[in-house]
Amino acid sequence: MKTIKIFAYALAITSGFVFTSCGSDDSDNSLPPIGGYDSADEVAMADLLAYWPLDGDGKEEKSGSTPTNTVGASWVAGKKGQAVSLSSGFLKYGSIPALNIQNGSITVSCWAKISNTKTAPNAESHISPLISFAGGPNANVGNLAIFGNTHGLVTSDSIQMKAEFHFSKPDGTEFGGDAINLTKMEQWMIDGNAAGQNPAHAAFANKIGGQWAHVLFTYDSATAMVGLYVNGVKISNPAWESRNNGNPMPMSFFTPNHPIIGALNSVAEGTNVDAWNKALTGQVDEIRVYKKALIQADITALYQLEAAGR
Repeated sequence: MKTIKIFAYALAITSGFVFTSCGSDDSDNSLPPIGGYDSADEVAMADLLAYWPLDGDGKEEKSGSTPTNTVGASWVAGKKGQAVSLSSGFLKYGSIPALNIQNGSITVSCWAKISNTKTAPNAESHISPLISFAGGPNANVGNLAIFGNTHGLVTSDSIQMKAEFHFSKPDGTEFGGDAINLTKMEQWMIDGNAAGQNPAHAAFANKIGGQWAHVLFTYDSATAMVGLYVNGVKISNPAWESRNNGNPMPMSFFTPNHPIIGALNSVAEGTNVDAWNKALTGQVDEIRVYKKALIQADITALYQLEAAGR
């Protein structure tokens, strides 16, 4: 085939014109799309509010915002490029206008590498956020926080993931809830299932301790449904995913609001008094915030594209 192409090319030159061929053995080294996208940057691109690539600095790319305070942070090889490595540390930011969510939905996506610190039943159990959005009357959680918990020990590599929110209802009062995976079936869950509770409780062991994992939280304002996903798979307890009986409840952050990577506001401000509340020891990469609840197909595509370094 190549000999034929060379001959044809020479013939074309002697004839006074040149044409090119795109035969099967020609390649432009392009990769096939995943979920219809060539890169993670294309997923829900019009709805992206904020993006932290964390490639050697803490800059948020959409706004250009940089941390106002950095504690215990260094830069290491990440899931995609570099990542921030925190040792009881955090990156604190000022208010980013695009993240003052009002009357909407949200998706928060990131990669995390954390370990379960509760390696024995009587060991210390604490909670550290991957990212939080401070603001409002809840002094600890603020508007929203995505946590890696060490509660519910099953094995040392089991991590309990949790997202908790406390945002403003239209009348200005607080609307709160969470999305969480249980690493094992507790007796009260077993009893609820036996009594016919619907939807039923489920446990997801989620053995991601010490390895990179894609963590994603969604809140859909049209149904007040929450979802928590790890590596593209939904792991949230289905019994707790409906937060307003299926009725609309738009998310509106209390303002002023500001993001913190690796800590809650009380820790970042030095006002924390709770033993469970710690700054993060672990690594975080590729944080994205969208103004919509991503559908499963886009969640899968985002995970697969970033896992492939795209």
